[in-house]
Amino acid sequence: MKPAALLLILALAAPLYAHGQASEIPSAQQTLLPGQTQEQRGRILLDQMVAALGGDAWLHRKDMTVRGRTAAFFRGAPNGYVVEYSGNRQFAQDGKAEAERIGFITDKSMILPGKKIDIVQVWVDNQGYEVTFKGCVPLPKEQVEDYFRRRDHSIEAVIRIWLKQPGVIVIAEGTSMVERRLADKVSVLSANNDAVTIELDASTHLPLRRTFQWRNTQFKDHDEDAEQYDGYQTFQGLPTAMTLTRYHNGDMASQRFFSKVEYNSNLSPDLFNPDKLLKKKQ
Repeated sequence: MKPAALLLILALAAPLYAHGQASEIPSAQQTLLPGQTQEQRGRILLDQMVAALGGDAWLHRKDMTVRGRTAAFFRGAPNGYVVEYSGNRQFAQDGKAEAERIGFITDKSMILPGKKIDIVQVWVDNQGYEVTFKGCVPLPKEQVEDYFRRRDHSIEAVIRIWLKQPGVIVIAEGTSMVERRLADKVSVLSANNDAVTIELDASTHLPLRRTFQWRNTQFKDHDEDAEQYDGYQTFQGLPTAMTLTRYHNGDMASQRFFSKVEYNSNLSPDLFNPDKLLKKKQ
């Protein structure tokens, strides 16, 4: 596989849940009702977001299967390669741990027609693995840390985990602009000074962007990760962003385009078992 194509694989190693950087326009007007606090307003906005995403059906998704393409960027410029992939995600439900599997789709050969998956990545139990028909090897430590850091700051994690923890604070921060769309901005702060900011479409309440920062131990400063969501379509009653774009410190890092989405397919646990090797394709 060419080095540029490998960059795409690294860029794809992220939760399946993200479009262009936009300037923010803060607003001093918090649109608070009489007697309403920023905390109350923030929680109402998050409740509206969950309802817009599908309510209980979104909260109790069992799994998600996607098909799409991804492109990687370097310093905001595309590298010219696009990779087709399939993804399976198992949500933490009914005693099952959260897990994800990404298969990279390539042509069988220049002569034989059809497609094949000869490399997959499996993310389970706080570990990441690359699996082929030859065997299973752990993914690099930096890549694994980046994946789980983003998963721990995802919208799903904020709703399922953060809001249930003691000491969490929710703040409505007024409005901003995301890709020329007016957004309500909400920040969620944990008791250990971690924070996630979510910007919601002011009309539909669907998420437009998720942002968080973390300390870079090497350079002793802070890095920023942002995911933006666009092109929503509804599948099985669940609005789903079909274009997902990730930014690192303001530069576009990767972009995904879904062509197919399916929920609650009762995926086999074997899909997320890194010891299940691929069969060699002829």
